[in-house]
Amino acid sequence: MITVELVDDQSLVRAGFHALLDAEDDISVVAEAADGESAVAQARRHRPQVVLMDIRMPKVDGLQATAQITADPDLCDTRVVVLTTFELDEYVFGALRAGASGFLLKDVEPADLVTAVRVVAAGEALLAPRLTRRLIEAFVSGASAVPPAAHGNADSDALERLTPREREVLALVGRGRSNAEIAEQLVLSPLTAKTHVARLFSKLGARDRAQLVVAAYESGLVVPGADADAHQVS
Repeated sequence: MITVELVDDQSLVRAGFHALLDAEDDISVVAEAADGESAVAQARRHRPQVVLMDIRMPKVDGLQATAQITADPDLCDTRVVVLTTFELDEYVFGALRAGASGFLLKDVEPADLVTAVRVVAAGEALLAPRLTRRLIEAFVSGASAVPPAAHGNADSDALERLTPREREVLALVGRGRSNAEIAEQLVLSPLTAKTHVARLFSKLGARDRAQLVVAAYESGLVVPGADADAHQVS
């Protein structure tokens, strides 16, 4: 059973998502919260596998709440998916840097929301196809101010410790390539490609592939405007 916490300051939104997710045999909503402070407290109490997190809320916003949840060692198995109304929301990028596993628009189709919960619960990153490239390119290229990362973004020293092959792999992850696609493009075995990605997690202190994508852009390995067909990565 996949356990979920819903965080949104609008009770009607929470009720709709609750009814939708609880209708699935393999998903159970175990907690709800109307602000970031309560979201963190409920996450620590219930330890859900997935938190669907609104960004703009009173008291503590979703960005701060995401950072607190992803920084808590007791919640290492909890994944945060950011929900936003806006296609280019600077706080969404900040949430990815703070450790969110992906983001979705609130007008997502019901079936896609259910799929997203399952994907993230399985340990994969979810990068919404119609948003990811536009958002990352806009904010990495300085089109708008990006809130500083609470933790987890790769620093220059860590990037310098990467081998040439690891830098190649990071660039391909940043372009949305799967492990199988990386293996094919670099003429590696699938196991070797997976090993390289695992080393990137360790060396860069990344929580999941969403943060590797951010690191690839911030390091310049992927240049905004270049071919970077962002999609769900697994």
